[in-house]
Amino acid sequence: MKKLTRFLFGIGLIALLFSWAGCGNRSRSTMGLQVTGKVGEILVVCEADIWNSEVKNELDTGLTQFILPYLPDLVTFELVHRTPRKFEDGIKRFRNILFVNIDPEYQGEFGKIEMRDDVWAESQLVIDITGKDLKQVLETCQMGLDDVHDKFDQRDWLRIMDNFARNGNRNPDKVLKKTFGIELALPDGAKVVSSRTNFARLEFQNSSRPIDFGPSGQDAGTIFTGVMIYQYDFSDSAQFDLKNLLMARDTMLRYNVPSVVEGMYMGTQYVDYVYPEGNIISNASGRIDGYEMRGMFKFTGNGKAGTGGAFWAFHFIHPKKKKLMCISGYVDAPPTTSWTHPLREIEAVIRSVEFTP
Repeated sequence: MKKLTRFLFGIGLIALLFSWAGCGNRSRSTMGLQVTGKVGEILVVCEADIWNSEVKNELDTGLTQFILPYLPDLVTFELVHRTPRKFEDGIKRFRNILFVNIDPEYQGEFGKIEMRDDVWAESQLVIDITGKDLKQVLETCQMGLDDVHDKFDQRDWLRIMDNFARNGNRNPDKVLKKTFGIELALPDGAKVVSSRTNFARLEFQNSSRPIDFGPSGQDAGTIFTGVMIYQYDFSDSAQFDLKNLLMARDTMLRYNVPSVVEGMYMGTQYVDYVYPEGNIISNASGRIDGYEMRGMFKFTGNGKAGTGGAFWAFHFIHPKKKKLMCISGYVDAPPTTSWTHPLREIEAVIRSVEFTP
């Protein structure tokens, strides 16, 4: 929002009223009510005339952004449309709701964007875009949808993270605390399947076979996920260069994540269209800054290339241990199955990291 505000005032074109309405004031009527809808969906409530106008193109562009560099293509959100007349009780608990309204009585010089928490269910996010006419609504969407997207995006992984934290999965805590000095919010049933001095791998509950990701025995539509944590000595900031992080990753995985096929191990895909990308981010609390890296992995070795999937990693420095640490989640799924939810789970785990006292 700060980025958007600086931009708007800098060029002097438009100022959006981007505010919270009722933030943190959960009513008794919403307590215990769970959100509905799928992770990665936004319910857009507006009249058909708005949905069938240029506004829909702006919504598609601003809210269905690609998570790169994954293959098959993966978007952050899919849009589901309902008219106000069809916005009924069951639908009102949808996790992400965007109202797009034309209000002829609205007197503002510019359109406005308002956000509301926990309106009909716990952890729900409702955002209202209002303008006095279609032109003003369109302008407001053009200028503000990036921030609307980011708010919905953050809320999706925060919901998952909070749910994991409530589950209270304590099975891997001993390894995480003793070996790495960190805590993670993990899905129920996550377990440590490999632990060494500077490396550990955790499988999530739906994992039921070794990490060979080979063609044998996988049912269509089955998704296997988990996280790997590793650490090595930190010397200087050059280690955070993308090339150096990838070199360290490949070395760690070569010696710690072998395939069941002799001579093969988990590696990184370096082809142009899925070449790993990085970005500076913070954990959920904002107390740990680091470098995220997203890309595709594959099992390689002996001149052969095996199966693979997606990875999402977070690198940071542990101030007490003087180690560069990495939490790297993986998703192995058929290309015909949506990766949105499992990748959101990986992001939630990564963002939940905290140092132990």
